[in-house]
Amino acid sequence: MSDGDRCRSFAMATTLEFLRDYGVDIRTNGQRRWPDEIKARIVAESLQPGVSVNAVAARYGLRANHLSEWRSRARDGRLVLPAVEDDSFCFAPIVVSDGGGGADVLAVAGQPTKPDGLSCKPIEIAIGRVTIRVDGTTSSDRIAEIVRAIGARP
Repeated sequence: MSDGDRCRSFAMATTLEFLRDYGVDIRTNGQRRWPDEIKARIVAESLQPGVSVNAVAARYGLRANHLSEWRSRARDGRLVLPAVEDDSFCFAPIVVSDGGGGADVLAVAGQPTKPDGLSCKPIEIAIGRVTIRVDGTTSSDRIAEIVRAIGARP
């Protein structure tokens, strides 16, 4: 066995140990069964700004097209992504005006609200062919997470 072969063999063994530690089931034929939670974390990592699908796939020993399939599942709502912990993005307050100069602030970023006497209607987020409906009291932080998960950029 050459030094190059030994090095590749060690790297593969290390990768397999790493994957097993994360709960990936590796069968005797080399086929891997990835838990949905791990898939979701890998997809979320690949959606970060400035990160390439190829780099993330290589980090986990995946083919880029395999990761792209998981990303498509997330966009279609078949794979639920973890909550985003990024606080740098928030929505501005929603202001409703009748044109007469009087305006009421209905929602402030990060605070789910239901003003007394007003009904909170469902919110629809439509991006491309995807439409997501959420409860009217859903926080702006959660809505931002959903928008990011389906690949839209503010």
